[in-house]
Order: sequence, then C-alpha cells, then structure tokens
Amino acid sequence: METRYDKRVGYIRVSSLDQHTERQLQGVELDKVFTDKASGKDTARPQLQAALEFLRGGDLFIIHSMDRLARNLDDLRRIVLNLTAEGVHVQFVKESLTFTGEDSPMSNLLLSMLGAVAEFERNLIRSRQFEGIQLAKKRGVYKGRKPSLTQCQITDLQQRAIAGEKKAVLAREFRISRETVYQYLRPAASCANLRPVQ
Repeated sequence: METRYDKRVGYIRVSSLDQHTERQLQGVELDKVFTDKASGKDTARPQLQAALEFLRGGDLFIIHSMDRLARNLDDLRRIVLNLTAEGVHVQFVKESLTFTGEDSPMSNLLLSMLGAVAEFERNLIRSRQFEGIQLAKKRGVYKGRKPSLTQCQITDLQQRAIAGEKKAVLAREFRISRETVYQYLRPAASCANLRPVQ
C-alpha cells in the first residue's frame, strides 16, 4: 500500500549558475520545490535551509541523489537523521532509497556506506582533476579557466552597475556569481584585461 504524505517536497542543487536543473526530479510529482545553484561543500545553502524549515512531520523530502543533498557523510547523516526524527521521510531517487525513522540497523548502515562511497568518489575525481591540471601546466598547455564574460559584456555590466543596478540582478542576468560581479567591478582592474580571480 502506497504511503500518503501531507506534502511532497523536492530539493534540487546544481554546482553553478551555468548548470541546468531539468534533469533532476524530472517527472516526479511534487507540491513544492527548493532549488540551490551553489556548491555543496557545506549545508549553508539558502534554499536547503528554507526546505528544512518548511518540512513537517508527515512530509516526504525527495532529492535526486545523496551528493545533491550533502558533500560529506557527516552532513548527510545529520540531515537525514534529524528529518526522520521529526517524522519526515527522506527519499533519494537515484539510489532508490527512502528513510523513515523506523529504519533497521541495516538501513542505517547502508546510508553510511553509500554516503562514504559517494564522498570517496568525489575526492577521487577532484584528485584526478588536480593531477591533470599539474601535468597540463608542465607541458605548457593549461590555459586556466576561460573568462565568464566577453569584453563587451564586461563593459555593459560595469556601466549598468555604475548606473545603480543591483549586483544580484546583474549576476542572475549574466549567469555569474555575485562574487564574480564584484571581481569585474574592482577599480584596480583595467577594462582591457579584466578576468575573474580563479
């Protein structure tokens, strides 16, 4: 028999403003969705915090995969255990797992093991990327990250900022972070060679 929930609440996270959210939770029936376009390095994400405050006992919290909710095992376990203790069920679509708070020791072990494997895979990928960059630098072929904006876009952004447009609005329109907006607006940077700080 299918469990009835008061609300089916989705959470989506992508790592940057350039990534699209359509692939996550596509076709999943939801009453409300919270979406962060931010790094998952910690849980200080505005929409995640909003989702955690919104959820109540009897709700189902649906996330595409464990790594979308948390980037390390401690945060993953803390969020899931806190929610299930309040009567919220937590479902991970990719892993086909739902945690209810009435889980067996085997379910809790599975949460820890899968979370640890996901964390290990992320660290492995990061290590390989670093090694690849170091080798490319030695060969003289690593050029670094391309500028986020063209020179024409940079000039437009600067002029609009000087005219008083809000930085958050500019960041959304140009699909860059607010920090990158400020980097383009630093007085010391010349218009000819502005590049965001890596």
